[in-house]
Amino acid sequence: MYTKTLYAGWGDMDFNAHMRNTAYLDKTVDVRQMFLMEHGFPMEEFMRLRIGPVVMKDELEYFKEIGLQQQITVTYALAGHSDDGSRFLLRHEIFRQDGKLSARVTSAGGWLDLNERKLVAPPAALIAAMESLERTQDFVVLPSSVKARD
Repeated sequence: MYTKTLYAGWGDMDFNAHMRNTAYLDKTVDVRQMFLMEHGFPMEEFMRLRIGPVVMKDELEYFKEIGLQQQITVTYALAGHSDDGSRFLLRHEIFRQDGKLSARVTSAGGWLDLNERKLVAPPAALIAAMESLERTQDFVVLPSSVKARD
């Protein structure tokens, strides 16, 4: 399982002195970017290819609070993928240092052609990187966004 250890910083807190709702989303995006960079896809490569990830839906479930400067572990797994790689369903779980599940984030998206502004199938190397992620128990095969537009 791909995981990263992060911390809940001052800017992640809300009025109730726990991690704010959008900070959970920010942490998951950071982990996704780290994964892509480690697998040959830093921002410069996306700019060269003129594609980028786009999220169309986030679902966030909360279980336990996270406080200021608490260490968290964020996991990253593939919950769904189209055969051509044009669409994905991503799953992150955020655990507190005591091992308790704090939140689960499921994000649906695809790969956006930055010139055409539509979803496209990514290059084979990017598909392979995504396919290297561990699959969730409820993994589903998604329909292609490319075929849906033809």
